[in-house]
Amino acid sequence: MSHQLPDVQASSPDVTVGLSQVGVTGVEKLVKLARGDKRPIVLMAEFEVFVDLPSGRKGIDMSRNLATIDEILEEITREEAYRVEEVCGDAAERLLEKHDYTTTAEVSMTADLVTREDTPASGIETQSTATIIASATATEGGTREEIGAEVTGMTVCPCSQGMSESRAREKLAELGVDEETTEEFLEAVPQPGHSQRGHATLTVTTDGHPEIDLRDVIDVARDAMSARIYNMAKRPDEDHMTYEAHADAKFVEDCVRALAEGTVDEFDHLPDGAVVHMRQSNDESIHQHNAHAEREVTMGDLRGELDAA
Repeated sequence: MSHQLPDVQASSPDVTVGLSQVGVTGVEKLVKLARGDKRPIVLMAEFEVFVDLPSGRKGIDMSRNLATIDEILEEITREEAYRVEEVCGDAAERLLEKHDYTTTAEVSMTADLVTREDTPASGIETQSTATIIASATATEGGTREEIGAEVTGMTVCPCSQGMSESRAREKLAELGVDEETTEEFLEAVPQPGHSQRGHATLTVTTDGHPEIDLRDVIDVARDAMSARIYNMAKRPDEDHMTYEAHADAKFVEDCVRALAEGTVDEFDHLPDGAVVHMRQSNDESIHQHNAHAEREVTMGDLRGELDAA
């Protein structure tokens, strides 16, 4: 026998099932990030907005609330902002004020951030793209904000590389190359391993505003993989990326550990209660499956683990 939830549009006032999230997704707005004397960065951001629904209420008056949400986001995004997480926090707090029946309001945002940089070997100017991740949850007890980014890089499999190195060592021995020269050669010339595009995600959530710079988050995430990649690359740049990646082969788990180390090194000022979310996903090149590793931990626990290591 199937069991159905009561129809929230029914005329009966006896509504007993509350909902933890009701809202809208896919709300697109322009967000301008202030940069002091420089021109602001303009983002096409996509928002998701939710409030909780108590058991004594049938619905959130979707059309009326959509107008309220649109009004709030329009007002907030009309002016320049310094931090995208503050945009989410401000919106969540205003939603909480306008909805007297709700106890929690959540606002999340994603947007592509394009920055300029020089390639590592030829020094030509190119562009780099990162996906900004920001959110906020407002309750009567206060507001928690999250800021982070997802970036793309390159990883090399240490296991595959180890097999190539063993083959090279055997062949060099057949050719009469002494062991000391062999080791010196293999140290200078990293052997091939299957490589793949990797996606690193790093976010930090704190009470109030996380006191971190988004650009530093992006750098920590990009450096956690075997090598950075670039949209435009000449042959010297391609050689640089390939060499750097094979000189620092990493499993997907190793990338998350590198995210952890980079976070503690770069953001040591964060309080122990800050929550760090680290994720690495690799688009495997020689398998039909992908590899994934993930960790969520407080800054205090992460410090303790690395200090004890």
